[in-house]
Amino acid sequence: MARLSLSLVGSRNALAFLDMLAVSEGTAGNGDDGYDVLVGGALFQGYAEHPNRRVWLPRLGIYSTAAGRYQVLARTWGDLRRKLALRDFSPESQDLAAIELIRECHALDDIHIGRFDAAVYACRRIWASLPGAGYGQRENKLSALRFAYQSAGGVVAGEAA
Repeated sequence: MARLSLSLVGSRNALAFLDMLAVSEGTAGNGDDGYDVLVGGALFQGYAEHPNRRVWLPRLGIYSTAAGRYQVLARTWGDLRRKLALRDFSPESQDLAAIELIRECHALDDIHIGRFDAAVYACRRIWASLPGAGYGQRENKLSALRFAYQSAGGVVAGEAA
């Protein structure tokens, strides 16, 4: 489960969406529940800074610096760290950064009111594992992500809680 308090994210749905993103990115349940995971699955030590390690991904033929529960790239992290005045790469900072990325996608209101599919669609350009992202990487099925979201306590509009 995400480590931010409900008061900081605005709704239980937002916390569930963060948990769903960790499932989608393949970090949930690994290491410190994904907060210390490098792209490819290795773990890093310490939260003082984004690890900024270039990892070769032979299947994709690219290097990536994605790290943490939400697999944020080093360049994206640098921008978010400055914008949000984050002091470290701690779990709380990673959660705040993910919420900001969701907000920048104009998906936070959709999440709060339970428009799950619309929120996933809006966030697909940020997270390559979301359906329709189009980055040539593994994309998860919307139904599987909805299940992960609901299992984490998220409610889809029009469905009973």
